[in-house]
Amino acid sequence: MTYTAIGRPDRTSFVRLADWLAIGVAIALPWSTSAAGICIAVWLVVLLPTLNPAAVRREFATAAGGFPVVLWCLGVLGMFWADVGWQERLAGLGSFHRLLAIPLLLAQFRRSENGIWVVCGFFASSITVLAASFALVLIGPSWWKGVSGVPVHDSIFQGSEFVICGFGALGYAVLSREQELWPRRGMVFTLGLLFLAVFGLATASRIALFTAPVLLLLLGWRLFRWKGTVMACMLAIAIGATAWAASPALRGRIEASINELQQYRTTNKETAIGEHLAFLKESWTIILSAPVIGHGTGSIPEEFRRVTTGQPGVSGLATVNPHNQTFAVAIQLGIVGAAVLWAMWVAHLTLFRGESTTAWLGLVAVSENVISSVAHSHLFDFNNGWLYVFAVGALGGMMLRERVSDAPVIV
Repeated sequence: MTYTAIGRPDRTSFVRLADWLAIGVAIALPWSTSAAGICIAVWLVVLLPTLNPAAVRREFATAAGGFPVVLWCLGVLGMFWADVGWQERLAGLGSFHRLLAIPLLLAQFRRSENGIWVVCGFFASSITVLAASFALVLIGPSWWKGVSGVPVHDSIFQGSEFVICGFGALGYAVLSREQELWPRRGMVFTLGLLFLAVFGLATASRIALFTAPVLLLLLGWRLFRWKGTVMACMLAIAIGATAWAASPALRGRIEASINELQQYRTTNKETAIGEHLAFLKESWTIILSAPVIGHGTGSIPEEFRRVTTGQPGVSGLATVNPHNQTFAVAIQLGIVGAAVLWAMWVAHLTLFRGESTTAWLGLVAVSENVISSVAHSHLFDFNNGWLYVFAVGALGGMMLRERVSDAPVIV
């Protein structure tokens, strides 16, 4: 670290430190919520003094950086018409705070060449989770008291992590035009297959099982357009049949889902699938009672208590999470808030248009979040939310650098 004449670190040192802290966040996310939270807090303190106000305003003025800020501002305004206490309102606003980091990250990695190391840090850390998960699959559930094949966090986050890393690696390997890097590309391709294989062998989240075929179709389209899409459909059927035969965990997950759905329809029994469906129905009822601007920030728990009181079976369960990102926003901020949410997603998908490997990695991260948010409020969850923020920020900054230089960043 270099120092000024009066003994204080200069701005360049803080810029480098902010980049390293962002890399630290990416490394910590697959393993530790606490470590990731500490790194995020320190990263923010170090980063803010290094940012040029004009550069930040430039990101605010773009769709990719501006819509997250607009959604946060709506969250602030929503506190004033919420019919709950200020503690609940502030807690509800807390779910929106991480969106403010997106334009900051875009500004940081538009100027920095270290965005690729954020990606590599997350990928390398996820490889260690992959190894631990595979070891637990081999050992079996008798030794491990947690979920089989899930060493840390939960099957939902691990499903997102493995799907993103798997399809990101496959796309990198087949889309990279640097032929002299073929040994590295082959290794990355193999790792991508391993991520998806262990994802199928380990206990996978239901929504991740739906996300994987969609990303396979996107990869087929990216490679060969309609021909690639048809090939991807055929490959998905073949892989699905093989996975069904080879993975007891996958068969058990799907069979359990079918049984839970039947139990919900016939007896209104409290099952995981039944709860999800009940929450969606109740969310729709809540939204219709205040469709334009919603019930206000922090109102979700109180509104669910109101509509579930006195209801039988699973319909009487109140929740603090509707398990759908669009509904989680619409309950609080109405159609206006939901429209801004989808405008943000579209802006981020548009940010990653192009032919580079960076564009593919960003497309995978955003698409996975959009699809999985049908069954989860992932932007409001710590691990999945910050994964989305740092993926869009770091990869988006790399895309902006590519467009300025008109030359793809080699990854």
